[in-house]
Order: sequence, then C-alpha cells, then structure tokens
Amino acid sequence: MPIDLVLVLAILLAAVVMFAINTPRMDVVAVMVMVTLPFTGVISVPEALSGFSDSNVILIAALFVIGEALVRTGITQKLGDWVAARAGHSEARLIFFLMVGACTLGSIVSSTGVVAIFIPMVLRIARTASIATGRLMMPLSVAALISGMLTLVATPPNLIVHGELVRRGEDGFGFFDFTPFGLPILALAIVYMIAMRRFIGGAVLAPPDPTRRSLGDWEEEFDLTRRILRLRLEEGSTLTGRPLSELDLRAREGVNIVAVERNGRGAGIGRPRADTVLHPGDVLVIDAMENGFDADGLCARSGACAQPLEGGWFSDRARHIGLAQAMVPPTSPLVGQTVTQARIRSRHDLAVIGLKHGAHAVPGALREEVLRPGDTLLLMGPWHAIRRLQGTRGEVVMLDLPGEADNVAPEAARAPWALLVIGLMVLGMVLGILPNVQVVMIACLMLGLLGCITMAGAYNSMHMKSLVLIIGMLPFSIALERTGGVAMAADALVALAGETSPRMLLAAIFVTTSVFSLFISNTATAVLMAPVAMAVADALGISPYPFAMTVALAASAAFMTPVSSPVNTLVLGPGGYKFLDFVRIGVPFTLITLVVVVAMVPWVLPF
Repeated sequence: MPIDLVLVLAILLAAVVMFAINTPRMDVVAVMVMVTLPFTGVISVPEALSGFSDSNVILIAALFVIGEALVRTGITQKLGDWVAARAGHSEARLIFFLMVGACTLGSIVSSTGVVAIFIPMVLRIARTASIATGRLMMPLSVAALISGMLTLVATPPNLIVHGELVRRGEDGFGFFDFTPFGLPILALAIVYMIAMRRFIGGAVLAPPDPTRRSLGDWEEEFDLTRRILRLRLEEGSTLTGRPLSELDLRAREGVNIVAVERNGRGAGIGRPRADTVLHPGDVLVIDAMENGFDADGLCARSGACAQPLEGGWFSDRARHIGLAQAMVPPTSPLVGQTVTQARIRSRHDLAVIGLKHGAHAVPGALREEVLRPGDTLLLMGPWHAIRRLQGTRGEVVMLDLPGEADNVAPEAARAPWALLVIGLMVLGMVLGILPNVQVVMIACLMLGLLGCITMAGAYNSMHMKSLVLIIGMLPFSIALERTGGVAMAADALVALAGETSPRMLLAAIFVTTSVFSLFISNTATAVLMAPVAMAVADALGISPYPFAMTVALAASAAFMTPVSSPVNTLVLGPGGYKFLDFVRIGVPFTLITLVVVVAMVPWVLPF
C-alpha cells in the first residue's frame, strides 16, 4: 500500500474516531482535516480549501435561508395547524398527517429545521389529546429523514452525490428524480409506525420545557385573569360605529383599553388607535383594575357584555399578540415618572399591563404608579414592537420573552409572496433554466426584497457547523481518489459481492453507507461513499446513476440510533427515548428500506 494512501487513511480513521466519540466538535474535526491533508503532499492547500468555492456548499447555505423565510412568514406554523386540525384526537390519523406534513416541508427545507419547528407543536398536540409523546416523536424523526428521499434539495447528501456525478461529466440528478423512491418508503413508514406505535417506548406524557417561562406562567404571576377583563359589544351597542377618539372612554368611563379583539372581517387582535372604529362583535380587552371603573354600569349603559379572561387566553393568541418582561434600570429617564407619563404605549406601541416593585406585583391601578429603579414591567403588544424594543437601550432592559415567542411568525402577512417565490424556485429547478445554485440565490434575493427575511435573519439561519463540516470533508474525496483509495474500496466491494451481481453490489453499498452513518454524519458519509460507488460502476462498465442514488438514499436512512442523525438527536429528549428504542424500531425499518431500494433503483434507473 503506498505511503501517501496510508497517511490519508490514517487521517480518515482519526476523523471517524473523533466523530464517533464527538470530541472535539464535528466542525472542528473538519477544520483539522483541511489543515492536515496538505501536509501529506497528496493535495495542495487550494485543493484543501476548494470546498469554500463549491457550488453545492453555496446551495446548501442558501437553502437554510429559504427555510428561515418559511418560518418567518408563518408557512411552517400553518402546516402544523393543518396537521392538528386534520388529526383531531385520533392517534393513527395524527401520525399519518404528522409524517406527511413533516415530509412535505422537509422536501424543501432542512430536515433538522423541520423537526425543530414541529417539536413544540407535537408537544402541544400530545398534551391536548393525552397522547404519549414517545409515540409521536419517533414518527416525526423518521418522516423528516425520509423527506431527504423526495427531492434533490431536501438534504445535503443528495446534493453531494449530484455534485460528484457532475464532476465526472454526467448530467446529475433532476429535482424530482428521488421522488419515485421516497414516496413508497414514506407510505411503508407510515404503516410501520402506526402498527408499531405501542412498542416505540419513550415518554408517556409531554414534559414541560424547564428552560422557558410560558405566557400561562405570567398570567398567574401577575394575576392577569383578575386584572384584565373583556367586553363584547353586542348589536346596537352605543360604542359601535364611532372611532375611539370620539368615544374618549378613558376620560368618561375610566377604561384603559389595551387591545381590540376582532372576530369578523379583519380578524385578529389589534392595538387600539384613535381612528379605530368599533363594530358589533368586537371585544375590548381592558385593564379592569383602573380606579373608578364600573364594569356592570358600563355594560348596562353601552350594550356590552362582560366576559372573563379565561386561563390560557394569552397562550391561545400568542401568534397575534405577545408579552415581555422589561426592567427599569437606575439610569432610565423613566425613573420617577408615572406609567401614564412614561408614554410607553404612544412611543413603543406597547401597553403596560403588569408592574412589580421588587418581587411583588402591584395589585391596583397602574396609571398613576411611579416607576422606581429595578421595577419589572409586563408589556403587551405586537411581537414586532416587542422585538424592536428588545434592540434598544436606555429606557428599559428586556429581561425575558416567553417560550411562545419562538413560534411567532413576524412576517406572516408576506406568506403569499414567500409561497410565490418558493413555487417559482421549484419550477426553475425542475425546468433547469439556470443552474440550481443560481435559481436558489435568486429566490433568496427575492425573499429579501419582498421583506420575507432580513439580512440578519438570513445570516443567523445558516448552520455554519454543518457547512464547515461539509467543506472540511470534501477534500477527502480528492485525496482518496488521487491515492488510489477509491479504486481499492471499489475493488473490495466488487470482490465481496461478485462481479456478476449488480443488485448485490447495490445492497453492499447501501449497508456500507448505513454502517458509516452510525459513526459519522450522513453528509460526511456521502462525501466518502459517492466516489466509491461510482468507481464500482466504472469497474463493472455500467451506469453510475443506480449506485449514486443508492448512496443518497442510504445516507438518509439513518433510523438505527439516536446519534445517526441530528434529527434523531433532537427528538431524543422530548420523546423520552433510550438508545435501544431507536435500535428496536430503526433496524427493522432500515432493512425494509434496503429491500425497497435494491428492488426499485435498477427498475427506475437501469444499469
């Protein structure tokens, strides 16, 4: 064995060991590989850094931005709502719609991101329907992994295998070339997970998130169910048909309106403005602790009906209106002013509905309460106003946002534009009018121009750890091919399976890729196995496409352990799983996937 091949294999073995023990971090290992490989003399420094200019790396980074735009515009949340509405309280229907929804979304954006988005929704549904979270989290992770088998852009391994084909002078894969394999596997997975749900294991009840306070917690802490009252305006109410400025309810009735809840046309919860005209059916959300306020008298005089603030009101409307806690620092100009004098609503579009002096909430009226250093304000208003205040300094210091803030779509009104851009992007990739990377980058620019995503959000959405991992591992394919390692591995696979059995070779490649994925990421596995699989095809003198497709599908079939993929790791805690839960459920389904792949790939992509 040549000495340069020995050196490259030694570096590869060291990288695999570090990946397996997860020390140091995977992206750090990738950087170590980039630094070390040029010292072998096999590749140059520019070749070691060539991943930074690889079009597939740029494409993957741009797809992270696309996924963030879907989150910011609320498209992902609406999909979650659709799943919950269709499923009802049936566990089997919930698993079906959950897997279909996750798989559909994951075919366009990162599967890891899909799971992160769906976990809070699944926990909420599990609590509401009294379903064990352990029966839902694993179907979610399996569907997210299978989403990588649906489209070209669904997962990095697909793009890596496609890029290897193009580098060898082939046309590569089309956008939907993976779909004929992914759909049957998804159908089998749904049947399998519904049939096996009683044996999955994991948590029985949905665990609360101990790291984040919820809106429900703040309702209790500030006693909002006693402080806040809702008044529904009936037909014929004297308050309807006129703007609030004309009604002047604060001066005449002692009413401090903090929000207007509208259920008809223009449904939602809005800030009360001077020009807001009230209509029958509107609900006024008011601070009922104002001095001199007589709710029964106002209802009798104006034709309104008092409604209590049910527990969970804020949580149920978290997408429309938010709460935040802010502290008044000693240097704030608000110190010594009353809540009214501070004019927080007129300047920041936020109403003060709770106040603490130290650890104790003020029980009475707030309008004339004098602000002191260290006071805690509970602010209510639109999420965009809360986030805008979060970025300011001086008057108040934002202390905390509730856990529900993570699921808010700040650009929900721009969802139609995002859907239009995503549709055009998919159409452009299907038709092949421009290179895929150019189509996706144009889509990113359009989403930015249309306000679906900000530059800060775009940069924050890029998972640099994943990108650096891909960049660092790409030089291995060059080094292994140049030293003869790829040809040696191909010869070993051919000798093992027999030269006259291409299907057996597909099975061997699938198993090898799956085994590698147990120890290293499926992205790194695809980088290593793609050139080997194509060298096997060259040795047999047959088409490389079946072998490339097998590598891509096997890289997504990371069902067997909780560390096979970040997708599995994400559901490990919320699902309450043990290591063997994945082994018991994942190994049989991996074998089912192997049978489907070996049977279908040569049929759709002939040798």
